[in-house]
Amino acid sequence: MASTGTGIPGLRGTDHIGFTVPDLAQAIEFFVNVIGCEPFYELGPFAAEDDWMATHLNVHPRAVMRRLKFLRCRNGSNFEVFEYSAPDQNTRQPKNSDVGGHHLAFYVDDMEAAVSHLKSHGVRVLGEPTVRTSGPSAGQTWVYFLAPWGMQFELVSYPRGKGYERETTARLWHPARPAE
Repeated sequence: MASTGTGIPGLRGTDHIGFTVPDLAQAIEFFVNVIGCEPFYELGPFAAEDDWMATHLNVHPRAVMRRLKFLRCRNGSNFEVFEYSAPDQNTRQPKNSDVGGHHLAFYVDDMEAAVSHLKSHGVRVLGEPTVRTSGPSAGQTWVYFLAPWGMQFELVSYPRGKGYERETTARLWHPARPAE
């Protein structure tokens, strides 16, 4: 892809997404045994007597990064999952409507089978899959679900593409399509 002359020189894409969970062992069990990710290496603990944590990570100077683990979830960005403790730690999971709210979406080929799999593992699925029939997301089906600690996730599928693709040759990245 040609550079547009704006943005970070040499940018290739997203390497990983990092997020903090309350219990790393529980999160790894969920990601590996329910979602199907592959675990890689683990680091930690990290702490500092000076302001290193605040200067380099924008966390409380006495924060302790107990452990982190890298995971690969098939075709897409890697995950760097942290377990922290800090004197000023907020332990409430943000909602999508909160500043800093977020969700991670997993593309699936078969929505019905994926939802059934989650439910068979006791995962809370929020409502029924939503099917988009018009607009730029036409052809897409999605549904949210929650990790055991309350983090928001989404299953998404659009096997015949999305509506916006009829109006442009540009494409959003897709895990089932080779890089362009």
